This record gives sequence, C-alpha cells and structure tokens, in this order.
Amino acid sequence: MDLRAYYRKIRQIEEGLEESDVVVVSNETPDGGKAGVLSEASRGIAARLLVEGRARLATAEESAAYRKEMVEANKRAQETAAASRVQVAVISENELRAYKSAKSQK
Repeated sequence: MDLRAYYRKIRQIEEGLEESDVVVVSNETPDGGKAGVLSEASRGIAARLLVEGRARLATAEESAAYRKEMVEANKRAQETAAASRVQVAVISENELRAYKSAKSQK
C-alpha cells in the first residue's frame, strides 16, 4: 500500500467535506462491522472511514433524521436526570406544626 496516496486521498476527501461533524453510515466489514449503523464523526475520522471503505456518507435525509433522533435522546436523558434529582422529605405532624409556627413568628 502506498502511504502517500492513502493520506492524499484522506486529505482530499476531508477538504471536500463541508461540515465539521459528518454523519456516516457503516458498511459491513469482514472483521464484524455491521452495515447501516449511523454515527457522527469528525471530518478527519469520516474521511479515513470513507477511504478505507468502512463507511459511506449519509444522505441529507438520513443525516437530518439521525440528528433529530439524537436531539430527542438528549432531551429524554436530561428529563431522566432532572427526575432523579427530585428530593422528597417526610416529616411528622409535630415537625410540620413547629415549622409553621416558626415561619409565622418571623
């Protein structure tokens, strides 16, 4: 393998990519790579995957759907995290009366 040609191809593809983060779709590979898995990668990594034949660029529709799905997943994760931060304190009637009387005296 000619390393100069390999890295030249990577640089050419990287220059052709417009976005800083690119959505790629994986190809099936002999070492166990699954076809059709969408992921987001930096321009350099995406270019390397394209040159090696491990992935292809996602279409505009695939890219938009993937990013929309990631925004929704992030929203769900934030909601779950917020729900886990809710704190509940159980107090007795006597403690409630003491709290109310202390508050009314202020």
